[in-house]
Amino acid sequence: MATIYDKWWQTGVIYQVYPRSFQDSNGDGVGDLNGVISRLDYLQWLGIDAVWLSPIYPSPMADFGYDIADYTGIHPLFGNQEDFDKLLKEVHDRGMKLLLDLVPNHTSNQHPWFLESRSSLDNPKRDWYIWHDPLPDGGAPNNWLSVFGGEAWEWDPSTQQYYYHAFLKEQPDLNWRNPEVQAAMFDVMRYWLQKGVDGFRVDVMWHMIKDKQLRNNPTNPDYEAHMGTYSQQLPVYSTDQPEVHEVVRNMRAVMEEFDGDRVMIGEIYLPLQQLMAYYGVDNKGAHLPFNFQLLSLPWQSASLAVAIDQYEGALPNQGWPNWVLSNHDQHRIASRVGQLQARVAAMLLLTLRGTPTIYYGDEIAMRNVAIPFEEVQDPQGLNMPDKNLSRDPSRTPMQWDDSPNAGFTSGKPWLRLSKTWQRVNVSTQQHDPYSMLTLYRELIDLRRKEPSLSSGDYKPVYADNQLLAFIRQEAGHPAFLIVLNLSHLPCYFRPAHFSFSGKVEIATFPEITGTAVKDTISLDGDEGLVIRLAE
Repeated sequence: MATIYDKWWQTGVIYQVYPRSFQDSNGDGVGDLNGVISRLDYLQWLGIDAVWLSPIYPSPMADFGYDIADYTGIHPLFGNQEDFDKLLKEVHDRGMKLLLDLVPNHTSNQHPWFLESRSSLDNPKRDWYIWHDPLPDGGAPNNWLSVFGGEAWEWDPSTQQYYYHAFLKEQPDLNWRNPEVQAAMFDVMRYWLQKGVDGFRVDVMWHMIKDKQLRNNPTNPDYEAHMGTYSQQLPVYSTDQPEVHEVVRNMRAVMEEFDGDRVMIGEIYLPLQQLMAYYGVDNKGAHLPFNFQLLSLPWQSASLAVAIDQYEGALPNQGWPNWVLSNHDQHRIASRVGQLQARVAAMLLLTLRGTPTIYYGDEIAMRNVAIPFEEVQDPQGLNMPDKNLSRDPSRTPMQWDDSPNAGFTSGKPWLRLSKTWQRVNVSTQQHDPYSMLTLYRELIDLRRKEPSLSSGDYKPVYADNQLLAFIRQEAGHPAFLIVLNLSHLPCYFRPAHFSFSGKVEIATFPEITGTAVKDTISLDGDEGLVIRLAE
């Protein structure tokens, strides 16, 4: 019996909003919840099913909201609880879902839990964080490194111990081996689920449990000087420990306490087989462990084809796939592969089997913006200035129209805008049949209307050093052949032992939409086709 994929998070499209940069409603130069509310009609028009908000909680903003001081509050920069409640209602009124970022691995060093924990060695919350005595020579307990540069241990003079922080020293890691920590975080989840949020994207899920013995991480033999200093080691003891899967299973159990199809998405940067473990035994782990292969692999057809096949083949029974092109931590797709290939990438994202996540602005082909050294705000960039690792370039304000500051704010934007915002914006693209925005909207619309594209099987057809082709089909519905030229040069699609005929439904060059095709197709460079096969 075939599995029926009917959960909204299986057939829907997720859209990531980075709230600081989406829409400012009060002129302070920083986006906010009322700004998001004002743009919901646009997201509905685009065809989005779920909005994922990056963190909006009270925070000293050492890491722009990923250092949380109160898990159940709203930072005044973004608004208040009434604004959030209105946002949730407005999202639901439009038939969409709302997902929040959950950051369970670490808190701010200003969180009341940590202030208590560091107040004395015998404080009841001391064991809520990872404290350890120095080595006999006074050094850190082990060699673990921070993702943001330097050692991952911070000396606390008042209690004469070190605490562990995988990221900034202002972001101490919680001790998830402590049942009280687990109970407290499960209550945080319940708070938002009771409010009616539809799920969570769980930050750095694979970091949550550390080696009990705190063993040293081995040296990375493949380290190169251009990489972040964190890459000098292989984090085999500081991340992805076996016990993390029980924690994830317990988080999933909290989700199951609530009616409706609530979803838990895990941020996990791990090799394929390790990633698959996060689906959990009997599929009781994360609903969607984020699949970042399209973010990390070279943009080359043969290697992508292999990666897609390996991913499809590795999925556990009933495990549902997902795909991502960009996010707030990575370069934008249009900067990585170029404007024309970004159209091909959009077609790939929205026709592969599985849930796609769109990063705000990718639908209008926003690119990374060069931020002058003196304007860099991201701690990853500030802490390793010689590495050019700032994430600011992919977090710049959304480009809405050609009015001042691209319609994002009436004040001074917190990050500078692209040089091209007056012509690369929603307003100029919304009614242009050749625009990236139109392509995204048409792909999303076709995906929604056609069961073969939203939930059908994936069947590889052909790949070489230019082309990638596959079929999507749901039994009893029209099949679609997707043919993508991932190079800039022309090529021919004429696979042996495969005869076909059909009509071009969507093309990266819209001029050929509606054209009949049969058996052999000549493709221009950067051309992609969605073909409705003849029945």
